[in-house]
Amino acid sequence: MPDHDATYKLLFSQSPVMAALLRGFVREEWVGTLDLSTLERVPSSFVTNDRQRRESDMVWRVRSRVRWVYVYLLLEFQSRSDRYMALRLMVYLSLLYQDLLRQRPGEDDALPPVLPLVLYNGAGRWTAPRQMSGLIDIVHGGLARYRPELRYLLLDQTALGEGPLPGDNLAATFFRLERSRDPAELVDALGDLNRIAAAPAMTEVRRAFTLWLREVLLPARLPGATINKLEDIQEIRTMLAERVIDWTEQWKRQGLEEGRREGRLEGRLEGRLEGAQALFERLLTARFGPLPDAARERLAAADPALLEAWSIRLLGAASLQDVFDV
Repeated sequence: MPDHDATYKLLFSQSPVMAALLRGFVREEWVGTLDLSTLERVPSSFVTNDRQRRESDMVWRVRSRVRWVYVYLLLEFQSRSDRYMALRLMVYLSLLYQDLLRQRPGEDDALPPVLPLVLYNGAGRWTAPRQMSGLIDIVHGGLARYRPELRYLLLDQTALGEGPLPGDNLAATFFRLERSRDPAELVDALGDLNRIAAAPAMTEVRRAFTLWLREVLLPARLPGATINKLEDIQEIRTMLAERVIDWTEQWKRQGLEEGRREGRLEGRLEGRLEGAQALFERLLTARFGPLPDAARERLAAADPALLEAWSIRLLGAASLQDVFDV
């Protein structure tokens, strides 16, 4: 399996991430009956002809008030929707039930419920039927009643990115990072991730996120940047904060060239400088709380060189005064 896929699987192999996904994105009443502290991975011994395609699939179970509930999570990395996903899941769930049946001491017991969950991160929208009956011809005379009705729940990251996401939720923060398109969004989302995953029990979650950020997200966002030695979320966030100044200088150089050609130098530079000032203000506010008027006035008057000096001080600052003696 490619490293790209392996890092995604590692993320969703963490029970806190899986709990956040269920709590924040499966908006159904029965989720409220689950004890998410009981989430555990289930090793699956069944095999199919397309085992290679299923290396990123996972089976979880979690206790509800009266029974175990199983979740079959399929991470779908292909660029477009799979028309026959419902058929694939029907095969996988049949094999899962057979596997569970072999492990059960009493054949008369009811089988546990299973949620088939597809997490899709392709570029295009998912258009495939979400239930098995949508793949079968409609017939008359009563035969339609025998069509299988397996249905799966789809989480399409393209659609999730269009609206507000739950706060203080690891899965939502992951989606925010994936849909980020500028340094400010990345820094903000990493700040939330660093806070949500701060507890010692989250050590493995932090490692999984760090690997995914280092191997997948940041190479796509920062081509050419040296990121292979970063070992923690806070280190990555600090690196991004430092690079804001580099980006500002790059924008300045681009603005000079474009301004000479197009006669709009001043407006372009001012807009980019204001963006850097606004981002630095957000970093300061996240670190020290709401800024006093004097600090905002200093920021509004700062040039890129001064912003760079302040950003270096921010790395080791214990107070706002340590940054620029307000």
